Amino acid sequence: MNQTISDNYLELQKKLHKNPNYGVASIGFASSVKKIIEEAKLSSISDYGAGKKNLQKTLNNLGLNNCQYYPYDPAFPEYGPPKEADLVCCIDVLEHIEEIFLDNVLNDLKKITKKLGFFTIHTGPAVKILEDGRNAHLIQKPPSWWLPKMCSKFEIKHLQEIPNGFILLTKFKE
Repeated sequence: MNQTISDNYLELQKKLHKNPNYGVASIGFASSVKKIIEEAKLSSISDYGAGKKNLQKTLNNLGLNNCQYYPYDPAFPEYGPPKEADLVCCIDVLEHIEEIFLDNVLNDLKKITKKLGFFTIHTGPAVKILEDGRNAHLIQKPPSWWLPKMCSKFEIKHLQEIPNGFILLTKFKE
């Protein structure tokens, strides 16, 4: 597996994850994820950048308990490596990636996506600031910058604008 995060940035992320209000974006998307799982009759989900596993907790609270859940987050090494699944979710993560490692992360996502991908990308600055003074959103680029990168790895099924960003529903691309 190719490197997806620098050691220094990993330490900054571990510190940010101690904040209970960091890594909560997936809560707001859980009902959409549940609908995708149910409509497409999927049996597994890989949560890439799972943080404190808020997506799993919220899906369980919404009554979705029959789906294998595989978390991955470099800040939580106990989760293990990214795992292949029918649905790969990467919610409020890609804009946090160091740009030098973005292609490696996208390759990871492609490699583990068996059927569908659900990606949310914020295109502007985050409220949170890293300990080193940088904005927590390291990549602040418009959809026109992101889409060619995403299209090189995935077939786009659905694109939806949301406040300050967009959602992509993708399918596996040979």
